[in-house]
Amino acid sequence: MTQGNATEVTEFYLLGFGVQYEIQCALFIVFLVIYVTTMVGNIAMILLINTDSRFQTPMYFFLQHLAFVDICYTSAITPKMLQNFIVENKSISYGGCIMQLLVVATFGTTDCYLLAAMAVDRYVAICKPLHYPVIMSQTVCILLVAGSYLMGSINASIHTGFTVSLSFCKSNIINHFFCDFPPILALSCSSTDINIMLLVVLVGFNLTFTVLVVIFSYSCILTSILKMSSAAGRRKTFSTCASHLTAVTIFYGALSYMYLQPSSERSKENMKVASVFYGTVIPMLNPLIYSLRNKEVKEAIKVIGKKLL
Repeated sequence: MTQGNATEVTEFYLLGFGVQYEIQCALFIVFLVIYVTTMVGNIAMILLINTDSRFQTPMYFFLQHLAFVDICYTSAITPKMLQNFIVENKSISYGGCIMQLLVVATFGTTDCYLLAAMAVDRYVAICKPLHYPVIMSQTVCILLVAGSYLMGSINASIHTGFTVSLSFCKSNIINHFFCDFPPILALSCSSTDINIMLLVVLVGFNLTFTVLVVIFSYSCILTSILKMSSAAGRRKTFSTCASHLTAVTIFYGALSYMYLQPSSERSKENMKVASVFYGTVIPMLNPLIYSLRNKEVKEAIKVIGKKLL
C-alpha cells in the first residue's frame, strides 16, 4: 500500500489455533453451536424485556443493553473464526482487520461499564431502597448507558487511530484467531511505545475504575445484608444480585487471566484460550445466567411457552 495509511501490507493472515484439520472441523461445530445459542439467547432476552411490562425497570434496561453489546462483540469475532476453520485462505483485509479492532474494543469496553452500572443499580436498590425510584430515574439510566457506549467508543477510537498510523513491513501473520491490538502491534516496524503506553494507561484505567465501582457497590451490599436480622431476608436480598455477581465474577475472572500473565510463548496460547472464553462463551452464558437464576424471567418464559403450545 501507499504511505497514505502508513502500511505496506494489504491483508493479514490469521494463524488461529494451529490445530489439525479434524480438530478444526470439531471446533467449527462446537463454536457454531455456541454462536447460535448466543444469538438466540440474547435476542430472546431483548425481545422478552421489551414485550413484558414486568421488565420495565432499570435492571432490565441495563440487561437488554448488555445483551445487545454481547451480540455485537461476539459477532465481530465468531463468524470470521468459523470461516477460518473450514477454508484454507485465512486472510483478512487490512480494512477488515481495522474494523474488527474498532468493534471489539468498543463493545468490550462498553461491557465493562455496563456491568459497573448494573452494580450501582443493585447497590441503590438494596442500600437505598426508599430513594431508588428517584436516584435510578429514567434519565440517570439513559445517561449511564450512553456514558458506557461513549467510553467504549473513545477507548476504541484512540487505540485504533494510533494503530492505523503504524507501518507494517515485518510480517502479515497474526498469531491469533481475530485482530487484537497486542498481536497487531507485534507486527509493526514502527515504534509502538505510544501504543503500548496507551494500552496500559487506558485499559488499566477502564478496568480499574469499573472494578472499583463493582467492589464498592458489593461491599456496601454485603454490609447491608449482614446487618439484616432475618436469614430469609438476607437470602432474598442476596438473590436479587446473585445473577449479576455471577456474570461479573466470570467476566473479570477471564480478563484477569488474559492480562495478568507474564509474557511468554505459552502465555500467548493461553491468551487465545482466554479470548475464546471471553469473546464467545461469556456472551452465551449471560442470558443463561440471568434467566436460570431469575424467577421473573423463568415465569415469563413459562407463560410464553404455554401460549406457543
